[in-house]
Amino acid sequence: MTNLMMLIDIAVIVLAAKLAGVAVRRIGQPAVVGEIAVGVLLGAILQSNEITRVVMPGDVRTALDAVAAIGLVLFMFTVGHELDHRFLRGKARAVAGIAIGATVLPFVLGCATAIWLALTRYDPADPVVFVLFVGTAMSITALPVLARIISDRGLSETSVGRLAIAGAAAVDATAWVLLAVVVALAGGVPPWQMLLLVPYVLVLVFGVRPLLSAALPWWTGKSGFGLIFVGLFLSAAITEWLGLHLVFGAFLFGAILPGRDNQLVRRQVDEVDRLCRSFLLPIFFVVAAMDVDLSALGTAGMAELLLILVVAVAGKLLGAYLGARSGGLKHGPAGAIAVLMNARGVTELVVLQVGLQIGVLDTRLYSIMVMMALFTTALTGPLLALLQRLSGPIAGPEVVAPEVLAQRLNAATT
Repeated sequence: MTNLMMLIDIAVIVLAAKLAGVAVRRIGQPAVVGEIAVGVLLGAILQSNEITRVVMPGDVRTALDAVAAIGLVLFMFTVGHELDHRFLRGKARAVAGIAIGATVLPFVLGCATAIWLALTRYDPADPVVFVLFVGTAMSITALPVLARIISDRGLSETSVGRLAIAGAAAVDATAWVLLAVVVALAGGVPPWQMLLLVPYVLVLVFGVRPLLSAALPWWTGKSGFGLIFVGLFLSAAITEWLGLHLVFGAFLFGAILPGRDNQLVRRQVDEVDRLCRSFLLPIFFVVAAMDVDLSALGTAGMAELLLILVVAVAGKLLGAYLGARSGGLKHGPAGAIAVLMNARGVTELVVLQVGLQIGVLDTRLYSIMVMMALFTTALTGPLLALLQRLSGPIAGPEVVAPEVLAQRLNAATT
């Protein structure tokens, strides 16, 4: 009976997520907005003990938690592999300005908000960890969601699109480092165990990565990628043992995986990404939303949500805009990048789940922060459209790869 209910639950979750994704795409929103929203809706329905006992008993919930954890490992692997230092070439000043502005101001405002919440609304067990976590959560930008929005808007080959992706990659890399520190502080990890992270990263960068690079010429297909999965899950297990959560090991392994220009590797990573988005992430959304409870927020809770939403949006927009302007960008492109950097999406949910699991967030604040992630992502499209109406073209010059330029020249002369 357990297997039967689990299979039915998975079918319902995936179907609902896909229908919601299609529906929101028709109104110009990224599919993840609908998928997160339907996850929150299903989670709210399953708050009823009577319904939950029938459709998702404890053993089925445990199985879905395991599936969601696997999806989380694979998703963070693809996020890590999206990081590409080559985006920095020739535009380090602009990317640095965007990354610093989009990280520092949201982090500072988030910390200030957390201090106020700790003094007036909450009584965190460790105020320092609480403040650092909220600041980190406010500074997140969802690189995968941002990349999808850029692609949907036809900005992939423009300077705005490239700079936004590079800036988001730098912001998220910084945020993951900050989150690792927060998790270590919250978990009371022994210092000697935490220090093992440094040699582990060195082994990945100077040991595992060269071995994988040497193996690329003999890459034969699925069997080779199966070995990548072995390394990926071992990496996630190592950082879990180190007390830093499995997401860090998965992210690091994706970041050091070579072969971004190898068509076979690229195609197989894309297949993993499609599996995550079409099947595993919807399950993660519902599992994460099971801990969302909006029923008891009341007027005070809605005021907190409004405050956090204003701080999150203002911090990202103003910080990223000022950073982009300091990097030499004009008003329109700087504004567009600031709007794009405000998208938090699924990456924010991953961070919030970590905060809930380590006890930094309670259910009330977790629920508010999930809604903030949903609203900020949904605002991206309308804000871009509004900015374009007010400022005119925002894309900036097209950025063309040399090989593409050569093909265009050859086509023009024949």
